[in-house]
Amino acid sequence: MAEHDFTTLMSALDSPLIVVTTADERERAGCLVEFHGQSSIEPQRYCVWLSKANYTYRVALNSSHLVIHFLTADDLPLAELFGTQTGDTVDKFAGLPVDSGPGRAPVLRQCPNWLAVRRIALLDEGGDHVCLTTEPVAAQAAGPFRPLRLSQAGHLRAGHAAQERPEPPTERAAPA
Repeated sequence: MAEHDFTTLMSALDSPLIVVTTADERERAGCLVEFHGQSSIEPQRYCVWLSKANYTYRVALNSSHLVIHFLTADDLPLAELFGTQTGDTVDKFAGLPVDSGPGRAPVLRQCPNWLAVRRIALLDEGGDHVCLTTEPVAAQAAGPFRPLRLSQAGHLRAGHAAQERPEPPTERAAPA
């Protein structure tokens, strides 16, 4: 398969961006996410893929809940904060109005469209991202909105590169 063809197809999708937040017993974390979507109607399920290199992934492994914040076209500064900084060195929540949601997951007050979910399964098939299958437990929608899309934030550079994930990779990701 030609990598260029795959990249062309995926770029055409122009995914909406979200911020995912979570907390464990000791800390809270959040990151900008491109890979996500509804995965079942009945029962309701939503999947989020987190980078293994990401601080939020490490916190999510020990958490029960996540909050998925659906960004609007006006939320580029929030996308920049959660997408270009790393929780390894920066408290992304400093100065932000935040409420505590299910499982103590942070709810960003400036995002009126969010979905709180309970983690029910994790799939690590060997790639640089892990799929968290979740069950919705609470939601808030402020009405129709224009989502912030990848094409509007393509200039942002991630706080961690995909290659920075912990070693060794899983057997399926190891070189043949």
